[in-house]
Amino acid sequence: MGTTKDIREAVEAELKFDPLVDDADIHVVNINGDVALNGTVPSYPQYLEAAAAAQRVAGVKDVHNHLQVVLPDSDYRDDAMLTTAANNALTLNVTVPDGVEATASDGNLTLTGTVEYGRERDAAERTVAGLIGVRKVRDEIEISYDADPIDVDLHVQEALDRNALVADDSDVSVDTSGNIVTLSGHVRTWAEHDAVVGAAWMAGGVIEVRDDLVITG
Repeated sequence: MGTTKDIREAVEAELKFDPLVDDADIHVVNINGDVALNGTVPSYPQYLEAAAAAQRVAGVKDVHNHLQVVLPDSDYRDDAMLTTAANNALTLNVTVPDGVEATASDGNLTLTGTVEYGRERDAAERTVAGLIGVRKVRDEIEISYDADPIDVDLHVQEALDRNALVADDSDVSVDTSGNIVTLSGHVRTWAEHDAVVGAAWMAGGVIEVRDDLVITG
């Protein structure tokens, strides 16, 4: 993928190829691997999937998702109905801790509560993302876990060393300040990027991951 046109056309082809995305109203802009998605999609899962599709394309270094979710009339849910549906879904998911709650406002869901791990927060987001009537999910869930920062640093580094997607000669570095992890260095693809960030979030005690990774493409 050597030119702006090549990357843009490849992203457009990937969006069209992906059966989970309706690309009819998506416009792709690319500047040296910096890709922006503009336009509309009919559901929140498509909003997420469109960005994931763009990230799969070689040469894409960053994706700015400016898509708007415009629900068809048949998928509209009033706030009370959507709030009830979201909280029922959270309650039924065994991977989401008790106390996590959702509140809807004009199709926008806000998640609140406290969990111990970042992966539990991700699980809550995934639980409600596919509900009919959701236009966006705002995650305000807090992470509360008492862990020694030294242990956090060690556990994250060991997780990266085990991960098959992270090259043995990777220059990714982990810096821990309190319970905040900063990742820096270079990764080859978005898949490797997500593997590194995901490994950091799996460690107990991590309350924030600052992503300074550079994707080389």
